Amino acid sequence: MATLNPTIEAVTERIRARSARRRQRYLDLIAAYDPTKPARVRIAEANRAHGAAGCAVHDKIDLLGGKWPAIGIVTSYNDMLSAHAPYEHYPELIRKAAREAGAIAQVAGGVPAMCDGVTQGFEGMELSLFSRDVIALSTAVSLSHATFDSALLFGICDKIVPGLLIGALRFPWLPAIFVPGGPMPSGLPNKEKAARRQLFAEGKIGREELLQAEAESYHSPGTCTFYGTANSNQMMMELMGLHIPNAAFVNPNTPLRTALTIAATTRAAEITGLGDDYRPLGRIIDERAIVNAIVGLMATGGSTNHFIHLPAIARAAGIELIWDDFGDIARVTPLLAKVYPNGAADVNQFRDAGGMAFVTRELLGAGLLHGDIETVSREGLAAHTRDPELEGDGLVWRDSPREPRDADIVRPASQPFSATGGLVVMQGGLGRGCAKTSAIADGCLSVEAAAAVYESQAEVQAAFKRGDLDRDCVIVVRGQGPRANGMPELHKLMPLLGALQDRGFKVALVTDGRMSGASGKVLAAIHVTPEAAEGGPLAKVRDGDVIRVDGVNGALDVVAPADWRDRAPAQLDLAANARGMGRELFSLFRLNACSAEHGGTAFPDYDPL
Repeated sequence: MATLNPTIEAVTERIRARSARRRQRYLDLIAAYDPTKPARVRIAEANRAHGAAGCAVHDKIDLLGGKWPAIGIVTSYNDMLSAHAPYEHYPELIRKAAREAGAIAQVAGGVPAMCDGVTQGFEGMELSLFSRDVIALSTAVSLSHATFDSALLFGICDKIVPGLLIGALRFPWLPAIFVPGGPMPSGLPNKEKAARRQLFAEGKIGREELLQAEAESYHSPGTCTFYGTANSNQMMMELMGLHIPNAAFVNPNTPLRTALTIAATTRAAEITGLGDDYRPLGRIIDERAIVNAIVGLMATGGSTNHFIHLPAIARAAGIELIWDDFGDIARVTPLLAKVYPNGAADVNQFRDAGGMAFVTRELLGAGLLHGDIETVSREGLAAHTRDPELEGDGLVWRDSPREPRDADIVRPASQPFSATGGLVVMQGGLGRGCAKTSAIADGCLSVEAAAAVYESQAEVQAAFKRGDLDRDCVIVVRGQGPRANGMPELHKLMPLLGALQDRGFKVALVTDGRMSGASGKVLAAIHVTPEAAEGGPLAKVRDGDVIRVDGVNGALDVVAPADWRDRAPAQLDLAANARGMGRELFSLFRLNACSAEHGGTAFPDYDPL
């Protein structure tokens, strides 16, 4: 095993020291639990009878009288969203596989799964971030029956995987494995899809042509093929050791996908405390696993949404993570992948070029990953350097290629696309935020221009149509933070910002909202905290102020006028965010949300000292 990079080691130790007391309180939950007894024997007979009443007769016998482990399934299945549709028949497959492995599997509960692709630009998007907390709560409710010895978690997309993990982490004694569904086969290339969107924003094509392009891109069951938050989730589950090795990017409804799902079930039966290979989730997710996820994020140019999700995940495991940790890791992590929007390839092409097995081996060889983490597999993280294949009726893993199959998509650590990661921490007079830089041309990485200030995405779209933005400008969209309106993504701005940049204007975005896992070619300083609704510096910016957004040095400042800090913050009108499309039900989340840097979550401190 390669010597660990000194910066990675130092950041990990810093996180460990910062988290020591809360992490110990968290681990005490595992120490207090005896996993060697079936979970269901802890509850009374009437309770056990309720838990087995709906089972098939042969399962009921083993649940009531036997000592087989019980596997709880928490599913995000629905059939309107492509990523989750493949899960429809998983429970039937898993119940059969569990019996063959000497276990019983039951669907413990379901979690909601909303799609940002459906809600982008509309009111429902204001529920998106907080849906993660609802999913965590739903996961906790599902597991609260306390009759399970391990769990299988069905999740793919943006908030679903973080929510499932946050909820499951509050049952740290319970082993858990994530079961992916895989990406849909490649359709219309993502670059062509983005070009059509930009043409529509400019009024050069109509709705029918745009709809045709979108339907050709999103065309079948499976995850969207661009490298956004959903596929970044899958990368992180690999590097945190929560997948059967390299299960992430196998297409749905294929024999290999089925074999991997069966393998996850078998393994979930093996890692309970009833056997000799107990692997509780709370022990697997430690500061090393969190650092591995950040390294993977930087090395692949992953989604900016994980600047919010990873602190929330870490917090659920008693670990305190801050954006400085991201920044330091980014400076020593090379960019090894170019997947749309960072490049032309989609995740299927990324997989075929070498994919996660190649990237994992390169990062381990460069000393950038903690190779000694505990994972759900016996072989540890080294197993993730091999690709799964079918050999006859069996599942085998073979070493990934030593050289990339396509050097335009993946590269070795010795010849990266860039020496530093594709995500940057931004900070200065306007606060702290982050930017995705891996898809931005060198000449567009720094912008200094007059501010154009707006308080909604719709206002920016209207200004673009009027021609008000045909100039060098830094577009400020404020009042988009967690407490203001639930921190929606502002992805509808990307086509018009791209159009302005293509016209030769220097343009950047600054916002306390989110952009997207698909953030593209325009410099965007996002997640700015403190948010404007809390009186943050963005609330003091006015039209015409000169703002510097520097993605090279991570600077975010007002250059002029010099006395801008002396202004009173603008009073934002947030009344429109409180009613309609179920937003009334989420007022509790908005009122209690913490800052983006701490995860934007409405949950209190899990383990107060």
